[in-house]
Amino acid sequence: MGLCHGKPNEPPKNLSENPIIPAESNDPTLNNPSTGKTPKFPFYSPSPLHSAFKNSPANSSSALSTPLRFFKRPFPPPSPAKHIKALLARRHGSVKPNEATIPEGSECEIIGLDKNFGFSKNFVSHYELGEEVGRGHFGYTCYAKGKKGSMKGQDVAVKVIPKSKMTTAIAIEDVRREVKILQALTGHKNLVQFYDAYEDEDNVYAVMELCKGGELLDRILSRGGKYSEEDAKIIMVQILSVVAYCHLQGVVHRDLKPENFLFVTKDEHSSLKAIDFGLSDYVKPDERLNDIVGSAYYVAPEVLHRSYGTEADMWSIGVIAYILLCGSRPFWSRTESGIFRAVIKADPNFEEAPWPTLSLEAIDFVKQLLNKDYRKRLTAAQALCHPWLTGHHEEKIPMDMITYKFVKAYICSTSLRKTALGALARTLTVPQLAYLRDQFAMLGPNKSGFVSLQNFKTAMAKISTDAMKESRVVDYVNVVSSLQYRKLDFEEYCAAAISVHQLEGSEGWEQHARNAYELFEKNGNRPIMIEELASELGLSPSVPVHVVLQDWIRHSDGKLSFLGFVRLLHGVSARTFQKA
Repeated sequence: MGLCHGKPNEPPKNLSENPIIPAESNDPTLNNPSTGKTPKFPFYSPSPLHSAFKNSPANSSSALSTPLRFFKRPFPPPSPAKHIKALLARRHGSVKPNEATIPEGSECEIIGLDKNFGFSKNFVSHYELGEEVGRGHFGYTCYAKGKKGSMKGQDVAVKVIPKSKMTTAIAIEDVRREVKILQALTGHKNLVQFYDAYEDEDNVYAVMELCKGGELLDRILSRGGKYSEEDAKIIMVQILSVVAYCHLQGVVHRDLKPENFLFVTKDEHSSLKAIDFGLSDYVKPDERLNDIVGSAYYVAPEVLHRSYGTEADMWSIGVIAYILLCGSRPFWSRTESGIFRAVIKADPNFEEAPWPTLSLEAIDFVKQLLNKDYRKRLTAAQALCHPWLTGHHEEKIPMDMITYKFVKAYICSTSLRKTALGALARTLTVPQLAYLRDQFAMLGPNKSGFVSLQNFKTAMAKISTDAMKESRVVDYVNVVSSLQYRKLDFEEYCAAAISVHQLEGSEGWEQHARNAYELFEKNGNRPIMIEELASELGLSPSVPVHVVLQDWIRHSDGKLSFLGFVRLLHGVSARTFQKA
């Protein structure tokens, strides 16, 4: 856990005989099936490809069918980056980071760990375990068949996690959290269904839906390495739908990749299911996580900087979209540390084939997800409203928690900033307004077209799950609804819920800003003294602050300049001026 890695590979199986089931999730490294030994560091295989090394089985079909565009040259698997070793050292108590190893057996076991989870007992009386289909450092996955009750005769997938492998408090908590998240979120049509969790003295058993259609990765390879735009849209809508649901409940997946999406059946039009919540965690809209987890090719820049939220999942979805549309990865290197450098510094290539032949909407969609500034990245709900996906989803756009965050900031803003945001909102395009109109409608405006902050709480209560309580998103919503403010009509809601940073990341930002400033000049701009501006912004009088604020005001008439207007839109704080 806590290791950022490429997915280790097991020997490929005959997909026609052995349907793929939920992959092992709580394992940063897998045992070598051929030797039975666990390496000190996992033998990494660069996702999204199966192993093509000399020790791969001769009957490996994936390696043979891999499109040439994936392998530009033979290369060894990436080696762990030094800072990942240091992370493991801290996590497992090693004194020397450069000698850190993945703990095996009970070498790091803490005396007195409580390994009782309170799950159901007597697993063997309810299910008959079948063939083992996957083995990892923390457990293995098997087919199983129900023996009695409502599950009698039903085929399921069972993830077996030996308690002997739970050698740290972190490992125990990871297992507990995964089961909690699966229990709370199960029911969404694009999320693998969770049935029950059992335990005995030796193991924990997670019983889940059996998906027989194989991984999205295998389907990509079977299509020659990429999807058509129309088929890619169908895949993206399903991925975004389940991720939007997770994010709304305060759950960030943290390991989204083609291997972690399974088709229910082998049918060409089978639905897709998200799996493997072993690295998932809870997060509130105003919180940031700091542990490095995920898979190297799909990890977001802010994860490597140890400060991230749900936006990290959207980056991973952007990588998946890039692969679906062109058949290659947006960031590549021979080593894991090289991949990380590329993720942080390099830009994806949109110049080579097939990008020039794809629609401008498709390119814009991917670019907005692969923006290195997480504040400018689309949310899952916003991505579903992107023009590229218009008309490709029948269900309503889910509620977006980011609007709650923006509304809270708006209410706490000065009257001057509210006026500026109102001007910017009036420049929004029809698709941008469509997203906001959907979000506003879900709040249940009254007959006069107004919503109160209590509407925010009521709307969220209708879709709340136990996961939302665990993530403390409910607490956040209660804070928003408790603020004293008049009712909002749709026009003011647009000003409150607009994302300035996301607009700044779009192609038409400069035009938006100029048009908004013209409106602000006509309706809201007025002469303002530096002292008044500082007071408006809640800044204590100081020489550095006044020096910076001089650039905000035109010397000719004392009104807010265009530069000051744009900075006001973004919002400021005392910390902003300390940096300046």
